[in-house]
Amino acid sequence: MLAEIPASPVRDDDVERLAALLDAGNVAVLTGAGCSTESGIPDYRGPETRRRARNPIKYRQFMKDEAARQRYWARAVVGWRRFAGKQPNGAHRALAALERSGHLRGLITQNVDRLHHAAGSQDVIELHGALAEVRCMQCDGVEPREHFQSRLLDANPGWTELHAEMAPDGDAELPAEVSARFRLIDCGCGGFFKPNVVFFGESVPRPLVERAYSEVEAADALLVVGSSLAVFSGFRFVKRAAERGRPVALVNLGESRGDPHASLNVQARAGEVLPRVAARLGVLTGP
Repeated sequence: MLAEIPASPVRDDDVERLAALLDAGNVAVLTGAGCSTESGIPDYRGPETRRRARNPIKYRQFMKDEAARQRYWARAVVGWRRFAGKQPNGAHRALAALERSGHLRGLITQNVDRLHHAAGSQDVIELHGALAEVRCMQCDGVEPREHFQSRLLDANPGWTELHAEMAPDGDAELPAEVSARFRLIDCGCGGFFKPNVVFFGESVPRPLVERAYSEVEAADALLVVGSSLAVFSGFRFVKRAAERGRPVALVNLGESRGDPHASLNVQARAGEVLPRVAARLGVLTGP
């Protein structure tokens, strides 16, 4: 629960230094799961979830094993409604306001929740895709998750009445014997569906990586929000910024792989510090 995450007071000098960095404009942003934990979406490596999160499903496992797909979708149907109902927090709204005011250029996110879009961000690169869509692995057709959810429920009436703890990837914990009763549905072409996200062990599409690199190279600084940068998917952009001599600022709780490259390291919740920075720059007046 969010109340269990250790609080870290926001220091006035951190707000001032972040505001000074952003006031120059042309700053690229990279966000991770810590940007959404205050919206109620758990992460895999945060101070609290690190001790209790299970291992996520792997790409190879999902693609090769029908039973693994059955377990995934059985849990995902339970978790989707709560996941889809989450709302942007102060960090998302502040970043959207900073983009509108011209302080930020594009936003690169590792998150799959589309909360940046909901908050009003326009130029968003979704490195890992979005759970709001599913894709057929045979014909490559894309379908909105809401539509797919309805079809899954038609095949499994009463499934959402099950109660389970929400997991970081938008699904939920269910006993194996319960998941084994779940009925899968296929595409009209005969292929199976996968959430339109990058699973662990799967590669980020190269065009997205190149587009994100371009944003970092065209920026004068990089701001990283809510990411431990434990996976190379995000860390590579910090490396690129450092190699190009761009300042790197981190807003995160706990240690980060990017710490050695940071010129500014703010240990605070993103939803607390970023609204204060945006208010300091006069671009956000609400909570």
